[in-house]
Amino acid sequence: MGENKNKKDVPHKVYELWEVMEKLGKYQIMQYVYVCFGTIFVTIMNINYIFLAGDLNYRCRIPECESINATFESPPWESGLSIDRCSKPILNKNFSQAQTCTADSFSSLVEPCMAWVYESNNTIVADLDLACQPLKVSLVGTIHSIGMLVSMLTAGWLADRYGRKPALVFCVVGTCVGHVKTFAKSYYLYVAIDWLEAALSGGAYPAGMVLMLEISGKKHRLLSSVLFAYAIYLGESLFAVLAMFVPYWKTLARIIYTPGILCLSLIWLITESPRWQLLNGKTDKAIETLRFTAKVNNMKINDVITELDGEKLKTKLNIGKSVATESYKKIFSSKHILIRLLVGVVSRFTASFVYYGLMVNSVWLPGNKYTNFLLSTVMSFPGELISLYLMNKIGRKLPLIVGFTICGMLCIGSGYVPATIVWLKITLFLLGKVMIASCYTGSVTYSMELFPTNARGALLGVCAFASILGNMLAPLTPMLYTISGSLPAILFGISAVVTASLITLTPETKELPLFDTVEQVEASMKTKPRQIEKETTISAIA
Repeated sequence: MGENKNKKDVPHKVYELWEVMEKLGKYQIMQYVYVCFGTIFVTIMNINYIFLAGDLNYRCRIPECESINATFESPPWESGLSIDRCSKPILNKNFSQAQTCTADSFSSLVEPCMAWVYESNNTIVADLDLACQPLKVSLVGTIHSIGMLVSMLTAGWLADRYGRKPALVFCVVGTCVGHVKTFAKSYYLYVAIDWLEAALSGGAYPAGMVLMLEISGKKHRLLSSVLFAYAIYLGESLFAVLAMFVPYWKTLARIIYTPGILCLSLIWLITESPRWQLLNGKTDKAIETLRFTAKVNNMKINDVITELDGEKLKTKLNIGKSVATESYKKIFSSKHILIRLLVGVVSRFTASFVYYGLMVNSVWLPGNKYTNFLLSTVMSFPGELISLYLMNKIGRKLPLIVGFTICGMLCIGSGYVPATIVWLKITLFLLGKVMIASCYTGSVTYSMELFPTNARGALLGVCAFASILGNMLAPLTPMLYTISGSLPAILFGISAVVTASLITLTPETKELPLFDTVEQVEASMKTKPRQIEKETTISAIA
């Protein structure tokens, strides 16, 4: 009995208010779940064009030989003709409408086809009659990516001005606009709605990521980034499964856009970032949020702390400390900064271009396109784990060099393997996807660490634009199949190898501190890493 009594008398730890966010508890876990829930459906929206605007089998319809209701099955005259699906064979001059068309009814001449018979209406290619217009079909994904870029730019301002929560909820619910696409009767109306859908929804990525980071303690920020990335990968895989069982594009669209309505519940489930509240003078609301967090996490807090003024609380949470922004002239007159910017831009571009390019082109591999796409999305999961392990164990630079090089070799190998050796072609392709997934995460981290604090925001903005540019160009690569079936994979491979070569120009950042000024970056290039670390430690103590 005495022992039990002593246990009850042991007091609970009393936390200071600024320590509340440092502990990972039920509050953080639930907020992660809510943010990731919305992220999953935004991701599905982001890649829906792969199947909604996917290619179909079709052939030229010959009005003199078949009606407008003709079926796709090979007509009797086709077996004797050797023409592509965009050309129409010309009938012999002595052909009579009363005759039945055979291979002998046609001359050796052809003309451009003006009407087609589609195998199915599973994509917009059939419903909007886009046969033999590969540029229009590929531009759907590119225009969608332009909308995503606009959204990310505007959502950043929205999140800073009105808060992380309203920006996130607005963008996630904005996916519902996609329902309107199913009523589009023309190509231009479809792409306009698709652009609007992306322009309203894409900002959920930066808003959600920032919110998860800001409610995490220093030790758990990496965990929040990994969970956010996994929510994206889960969305990609979920879309692959849905497309496999629901091939008709209109039904699939209505299924994937409906959950956006359910995301209205996030208004009551998600709480605002207390760091944003403090930064914007909402001290009372920030204290209320911190109290709520402590209650959910079962933490006892010191009530006296709530009497602190906002500035003191900001100081305790290290909010508002910043280094003066560097002038653009000083940034771009530094040779070392320019080299780092070049590496950051090229690595972010290539990572995005190859990652989404492989995903888009997975449906062109031999075999079942739904299975290939699903396998392509699943490969991102081990890639993320490889990146985390190697970058923490070895460093940033070497894993990226090796990763991009191996990815390039695998892509080129996949391009040259004949389509008849299906297992080898798909295996090389999927291994390339694993490697680029690991490089994608690594390039983001590496580019952040290359730049000084007072120029990091501007230079990372340039790198982010390069990443979006890669995302915009990736949907155009299937057009290269009209030239050569190996060309897209070879292009991905060359891009990856060139990027690996450029990364050799920049230093390892794992053992280095985050520099604050251009002068520190310049000085670091003349000093050994161990000496830099020692000098930084002495400076911090002083």
